[in-house]
Amino acid sequence: MDDLSIQATAESAQQNIRTIAELEQQAVDLRSLSERVSDAFTRVMGSMTFVSLHVAGFLTWFAINLGLIPGVQPFDPFPFGILTLIVSGEGVLLAIFVLISQNRASRLANQRAHLNLQISLLAEQESTKLLQKIKAIADRLGIEDDAKDHEARRLSQSTHLGVLAEELKKSLPKE
Repeated sequence: MDDLSIQATAESAQQNIRTIAELEQQAVDLRSLSERVSDAFTRVMGSMTFVSLHVAGFLTWFAINLGLIPGVQPFDPFPFGILTLIVSGEGVLLAIFVLISQNRASRLANQRAHLNLQISLLAEQESTKLLQKIKAIADRLGIEDDAKDHEARRLSQSTHLGVLAEELKKSLPKE
């Protein structure tokens, strides 16, 4: 590859990186208040610091309420009803926060998949058009088709997305 090709590729790659970064920033900026709060909670609750603090808190709670610390009066004797209530409530809230974050991530993944499908379809259309142009050039130059090159003729035909979707639907296992 010559320096010009490398530079053009680098510029193209840099533009793609900027475009992707802009799309990601838009996704972050367009989050609702509940999604931002949920993301913040799941980020904190998914950390080792959070786990460590919980373990320390549980051990302290157990030590106090089992009477292992002299001079400190137990307030939640075994089987730790208050602790159970707090942990259950926290579990429900954590599950809700995780679901909100997963829903947003799923929505973004679907948008990315749709964008990827659009780009793939455009690339397929461009490739088909290029094959057709090359065939026309070969015909004009008097270059004969290789009788064995059925694949090139097949690939130069327009792809019908609806037909492919139906074939795929028939081929995939039923849920």
